[in-house]
Amino acid sequence: MIKRILPILLLAVTFSGCKLSSVKYAFSGVSLTNGEKTFSVDYFSNKTPFAPNLGSDFTEALKKYLRDRTSLTEVTDNNGDIRFEGQITGFTQRPVDIQRDEVAAQNRLTITIRVKYTNTKDETGKSDFDSSFSHYEDYGIDANYDAAEPELIKNITDKIIEDVFNKALVNW
Repeated sequence: MIKRILPILLLAVTFSGCKLSSVKYAFSGVSLTNGEKTFSVDYFSNKTPFAPNLGSDFTEALKKYLRDRTSLTEVTDNNGDIRFEGQITGFTQRPVDIQRDEVAAQNRLTITIRVKYTNTKDETGKSDFDSSFSHYEDYGIDANYDAAEPELIKNITDKIIEDVFNKALVNW
């Protein structure tokens, strides 16, 4: 019995002494390793003719998401340690799920947002990006689009914000 347990214990002790210096753990998943203390979100202008409040709604939702999920302090002069800026570049609706009689069973609303992220504390610039994020929601052709639009937009922008947050601050 001891002959079986002893090798296992030796292996456990040996490997417990190994240290992976590049691995960092945080319960929130946020990886802030350069002393970042503040964030700023510049106004996201809407370059589409649709949903006139989308720029301000997205900007405020991104700020709230960052306030709720990080310990960073918000600054309003676009001079944060980490900075977000960009614009709404796409807002399209198209039919999907075409049936035998060539009639769409559903429509799809797709929103695309270009985000430029800058981490002023990362001197290497490796964490910076300028990327487009896009998501969609489908809705039935029988749905009243005007009534459904606010919820569709909220669901889509929530997904985009989560993607932006993960790319900028979560190293998974």
